[in-house]
Amino acid sequence: MSRGVAVVTGGSAGLGRATVRELARRGWDVAVLARGEDGLAGAVRDIEGLGRRGLGISTDVADRDAVESAAARVEDELGLIDLWVNNTMVGVFGEFLDTEAEDFERATDVVYLGTVNGTRAALSRMVPRDRGHVIQIGSAIAHRGIPLQAAYCGAKAAVRGFTESIVTELIHNDSAVQVSTVDMPALNTIQFNWVKTDLPHHPQPVAPIYQPEVGAVAVADVADKPRRRVWVGESTVATILGTRFVNPFMDWYLAKTGYDGQQAPQKNEPMLADNLYEPTPGDRGAHGIFDDEAYSTSPQVWLIGHRPVMNAAAIAGGAAIALTALRLLRRR
Repeated sequence: MSRGVAVVTGGSAGLGRATVRELARRGWDVAVLARGEDGLAGAVRDIEGLGRRGLGISTDVADRDAVESAAARVEDELGLIDLWVNNTMVGVFGEFLDTEAEDFERATDVVYLGTVNGTRAALSRMVPRDRGHVIQIGSAIAHRGIPLQAAYCGAKAAVRGFTESIVTELIHNDSAVQVSTVDMPALNTIQFNWVKTDLPHHPQPVAPIYQPEVGAVAVADVADKPRRRVWVGESTVATILGTRFVNPFMDWYLAKTGYDGQQAPQKNEPMLADNLYEPTPGDRGAHGIFDDEAYSTSPQVWLIGHRPVMNAAAIAGGAAIALTALRLLRRR
């Protein structure tokens, strides 16, 4: 039985590819928007292998007209869009003053304006129907910027502010359309092999690193049961809360650890051609080169998908405490 039609931008690799698979596994027909034809073909094979309908459309999400055209094609070929996941990203590693202005702007166009373009295409269809769900893939570093990724941190922070704004507008208009943000931790994806970088060593995610399937499960859980904001992974929770309460310390700590923590001198694999302006050839799948370090589970993510169990446990615990307190009072 079909859950409906989902669109995943950046769904040809990394977290997007894992999300495509997880949504198809749960019964969604999935359209994948990305640039690389090889990865698109592989993603469609994954979807169809799970018994669902798939559609791959080569799309640069920084191009507003291309995104609109892709959305129209999805509805023509698969049906009305019920779920839209904005996931596309590109990256530039290096200090801000060493980053070419055009590279910085390109990363911002893809990560931030790509999300804006996807959200516009989705909401322009969903709002008149008064149903649908948009999921923004956020990041812990939307809340706490780190060195060497100024373009990505700034774009993700912009996505956060943009999303908060449109949510208030939907509420004001009594719309039934849902918008969620799922903030991700460091993930073992192929992006660290094809980011544009001038670092002396191979780029790496800031530990702890999780497998992309951990994030994909969280996205699919939010698609099943919409929630406004979800933090994925214990490190994301710690980062966001730490920023709220000890921000000056976080500045100092990241200045001291953020450079070495984003480089892996022990990794000798050659970098792929960067995908900043053109897609990198080949079907790269979901995982990057950090399988030996990445966690495949997270207790915190398990709780996202099992809130009724958690709530029942909390109620039972509260009832037990109340009964104990009552008994003690009666003994007096």
